[in-house]
Amino acid sequence: MNICGYYPESINEGEGMRAVLFLSGCRHRCPGCFNPKTWNFNYGEPFTLERQREIIAEMAANPLLDGLTLAGGDPFFSAEEAAGFIQELRSVLPDYSVWIYTGYTYEELTAAPSSPEWNLLALCQVVIDGRFVEELKDTTLPYRGSSNQRIIDIQASLAGTEIVHWQPAVL
Repeated sequence: MNICGYYPESINEGEGMRAVLFLSGCRHRCPGCFNPKTWNFNYGEPFTLERQREIIAEMAANPLLDGLTLAGGDPFFSAEEAAGFIQELRSVLPDYSVWIYTGYTYEELTAAPSSPEWNLLALCQVVIDGRFVEELKDTTLPYRGSSNQRIIDIQASLAGTEIVHWQPAVL
């Protein structure tokens, strides 16, 4: 698996201050994608165990961070490797919030329990799901690019029978 970007601090890809890791590779190829270079699975740098531990150590040393966001490309095209990284992260930061972006829908990801995609989803707290649709582009929406995309509370949704939409923290 390759990564094509890492932001140690961002407020754009989820609630609070988050580290953001961009994974290479996407087969959705959404028209109007803001970064089509990330479709290439070989773009960027290899995400070695050494690089993973380096990033985790940097996150652990930053008291301002509220969590991690995985974006892409689409992390679900590298589901097993991404899940391994989250498990490594949780060994150091067990309560870290993980948000994840995908062009898949929640229903597609949960259709096959015990699949690598389902396992990755279950390790995260929030998913922004659905392909970017240029005709539905809306720059006023928080954390997403088009109005068809949803922000889903994964753990609450998995615990019940209906999708639970994420709600911002109340201050």
